[in-house]
Amino acid sequence: MNAQLATDAATMSPLALFLQADIVVKIVMVGLLAASVWTWGIIIGHGARLKSIARKSAKFERDFWAAEDIDNFYTANRNSELPSAKVLGAGVTEWRRSTSGKKIDREGTRERLTTTMGAAIAAEIDKLADRLNILATIGSVGPFVGLFGTVWGIMRSFTSIAAQQNTSLGVVAPGIAEALFATALGLFAAIPSVIAYNRLSHSINKLEARLHRFADGFHATLSRELESE
Repeated sequence: MNAQLATDAATMSPLALFLQADIVVKIVMVGLLAASVWTWGIIIGHGARLKSIARKSAKFERDFWAAEDIDNFYTANRNSELPSAKVLGAGVTEWRRSTSGKKIDREGTRERLTTTMGAAIAAEIDKLADRLNILATIGSVGPFVGLFGTVWGIMRSFTSIAAQQNTSLGVVAPGIAEALFATALGLFAAIPSVIAYNRLSHSINKLEARLHRFADGFHATLSRELESE
């Protein structure tokens, strides 16, 4: 009896279920495992990147507001790839263009500064959110792919029952186990994707709000400078 139980346990192990599965179910399982690995790669890489950007952006903004000369600060940081530096660069570039002539259009300059820095923020957020659509896709499609494997496996089980004309648990169980294993893999890929998508989206939204606050503060500084022109 113990030997039989050990054999059954080995037969129902994840590796055995994969090896015994139909080719279609195997393809589904491999696809879901690949999606899961891809998901975790994005979660780890993107999460670490966003944390690093948030930390460096906070320091960048502190140094900016503590700087005595905006032009010198911009010159020293013009090659920075931080989103805050890109917004600063867009603002400084537009400021120089709008105030280079003899006659300055104050209201037009303010509007152009708002538009230019807003466009820079949008561009940086688009870059940061580039791979979130992959997480959203895996999170929404993964369970249905697993369900497809489940349906196919159950159909195969019924085919075995019809062929052997035997409804015993030993005939039905392997096919059903394979089918349910495909569902489990679908959920294994989808659940982390959905959680990570929400968390990373929240982090990007916080960073976007931070960039808007920085742009608004810089815009106010330049507006005060316009009054003295």
